[in-house]
Amino acid sequence: MKVVLFFEVGNWEELEDRWEFKGGVGGLKSILVEEDISLAGLFDKIYGKLGLSSDTMDLVLSYSPPLNKKCSLLVLKDDEDVAALLASRSDSTCKIPLGVIVEPTEVCAYEKSSQESSDDTDGSHDGFRDNYFDVDYCDSEPTDVGSSRQKLPVFRNVERTENDNGASVTQPAEGNPVVDPFLRLTGAASDEPVNVPTTEASDSTFRDGSDLHEGKYFNTKKDLKRKLSDIAMKGNFEFRTRKSNRSLWVIECIDPNCSWRLRASKIVLESTKFVIRKYVGVHCCSLLNKNTNHRQATYVVIGEQVAPQYVGVEKGPGPKGVQTFARTKLGAQISYYKAWRGRKHAHTLIRGSPEQSFHIIPSYFHMLEKLNPGTVTRIEVDGESRFKYLFLAFGVAIRGFRYMRKVVGIDDTFLKGQYRGVLLVATAQDGNGQCYPLAWGIVDSENEDAWTWFLTQLKEVIGDTDELALISDRAPSIKKAISTVFEKAHHGACAWHVAQNIKNKFKCADIMGSYWSAVNAYRCEDFAGYMTEISHRYPRVAEYLENEVGFEKWSRCHYLGLRYNITMTNMVESLNSMLVNARDFPYVALLDVIQEKMSKWWNDRRIVAMAITAPLTPSRESEFRPRFAQSNGRHTLQLNPVTYHVKGGELEGVVDIFNKTCTCKEFDIDKLPCVHAIAAAHHAQVSVYSLVSPYYTKEYYVLAYGETIYPVGSQSQWDVPNEVATRVVLPREVKERKRGRPKTSRFPSVGEFRKRKNRCGKCGAYGHYKKKCNSQTGSTKGNQPTDVPV
Repeated sequence: MKVVLFFEVGNWEELEDRWEFKGGVGGLKSILVEEDISLAGLFDKIYGKLGLSSDTMDLVLSYSPPLNKKCSLLVLKDDEDVAALLASRSDSTCKIPLGVIVEPTEVCAYEKSSQESSDDTDGSHDGFRDNYFDVDYCDSEPTDVGSSRQKLPVFRNVERTENDNGASVTQPAEGNPVVDPFLRLTGAASDEPVNVPTTEASDSTFRDGSDLHEGKYFNTKKDLKRKLSDIAMKGNFEFRTRKSNRSLWVIECIDPNCSWRLRASKIVLESTKFVIRKYVGVHCCSLLNKNTNHRQATYVVIGEQVAPQYVGVEKGPGPKGVQTFARTKLGAQISYYKAWRGRKHAHTLIRGSPEQSFHIIPSYFHMLEKLNPGTVTRIEVDGESRFKYLFLAFGVAIRGFRYMRKVVGIDDTFLKGQYRGVLLVATAQDGNGQCYPLAWGIVDSENEDAWTWFLTQLKEVIGDTDELALISDRAPSIKKAISTVFEKAHHGACAWHVAQNIKNKFKCADIMGSYWSAVNAYRCEDFAGYMTEISHRYPRVAEYLENEVGFEKWSRCHYLGLRYNITMTNMVESLNSMLVNARDFPYVALLDVIQEKMSKWWNDRRIVAMAITAPLTPSRESEFRPRFAQSNGRHTLQLNPVTYHVKGGELEGVVDIFNKTCTCKEFDIDKLPCVHAIAAAHHAQVSVYSLVSPYYTKEYYVLAYGETIYPVGSQSQWDVPNEVATRVVLPREVKERKRGRPKTSRFPSVGEFRKRKNRCGKCGAYGHYKKKCNSQTGSTKGNQPTDVPV
């Protein structure tokens, strides 16, 4: 069954008690439609009746519902809306025409109630039709892709008058040709005169200096807004938003007397692309309106502009550097706080937000395991799926540990990001004396539970044997965790931390020479001599080292296991220093920096290892050669086929070249031939390098770095199973910070003193004395900050 449907082309007008449709000259029209017609079919009928093309014209179909009170207009959006319309019009009392609004290639604004964007709150939204530019006058009308729109001529000084029938018509001024596109389509026109400003600059005007033009496309509205903000800041003018929603953006110069304006809208409703429909790039505003504290210079815009300076670097410019960037590159004076927020926004754009970082940890770990076989990752959450701990050990490092001395240093450093936390590190030392990171962990704080969890994961990676030595500071939480998790491995204390405790507790810095001699002594006889000297001068220190710390924890000669020449955790401290600028990153960004550093180290050291021509690593070769020279002239007496007595020098030695031992104990502990062992090897005509531990050889050095650590790439390229991608990891709860600037530098460790820089008494600057000051001006000390850098 077919139904007659009436419609009229025009616009809605809001009255006090109802909506009234103002039709054009074409008057009321009718079409014959099926009762079950679809929305697409209805559009085709109306387009055919009007003789328009859907490629060049946009239609919005709406009507006022037949209720006894005023309510919102109903816009036809789907087939169900069409069925409801036809059902309501079957009643003879409800034969109200359908309202059809037509605009050439532009998105109309009647769907304001459902399409207004929540991010634009400064726009004006009066009415349904955007009539800020009533008539689409343009020098050359934009041609959409695949569109056959005709180009229209230029119109200026156009007047509107009424004909004999009272209808509004367009009259050209001074004989200019007129083609009114909206009048050409609907026969309707505005009753107000229109005076479109010229696009040519005169003596009293200026152009904004941009490359914008009508018909220029942008992928998104955000790209267009970013472009306009950049133009406004560089051109030293400001603009305000007149109308804005998801499909439309209309702006004008902040000076109401200025002619500069721009109108852009979506190409089609379904697209995200925006095209400039109207653009007048000439300003005629007063210089009094110029303001360097720019309204378009928001922290978001500043962050987007300065973001490229943080790509590929760990630190980048600070807030003052962002201020300088905004002033020199954008011509805007911004406050320190806005620069700080802009810098923070730039970090978010480059490295992601802290909250997002927690959500993608499972996917990130999945990709690491996929691209780096053998990699071990763990994530621990609480009962509410909030993050607690994570653990990461690259498969390449795990397999390479077999070529390392079995001495592992463990330590921690605090993180400075929004959710804080503590970074735990376990590292070995390769045959060249360089750090060899084994495992990384992030926990909530440095406590026994966190260390126990981390060391449990580490034990699964490196095992637990008598050959293993673990070196750390004397923190109670670490000590308890090691004794709980590792039953066979030996625990040693960092000699440097013990020294700092001595200086802080007993105030005896002058005894440090004897202490370090005792630490590095190879023979127990020498150690006893140094301890006697310490006990005579500071008995309490000797008692502290023997009873509270224990000789076996810090002394090389009394250590129960095998720690070679490694007495401190400086290899771990160097890793903490490496990440000093990345510790305020979100967790995934921090792990990315770690992966990048390790990838670079593996590649650089592989190149060095392949280029080695000597049998040993460079550092061991340089240490070995002086001993080789000192062995010349030593008298060697063979005692049996494998034992030799070497005389000469300050100390004699008995060497067993089969068991690789010497009575000087240096050969036993370091596993590198001492002077006596070298002399014995020469006498026995045995290769000296055969006595060296394989951990120091080129072969092991090459094997340790023979593989590659691969990055995970861009997140858009990740191939993650659904069960991994949907795993919930929420940010952990953090205590509310105190007011003021967050603290980013740690408290000095016990006995640690920070060097103070010299401050000039003449100019107030740091780094030199008054006598060496080259400043020609008077003292500016009173203007300098009171904080002394450390």
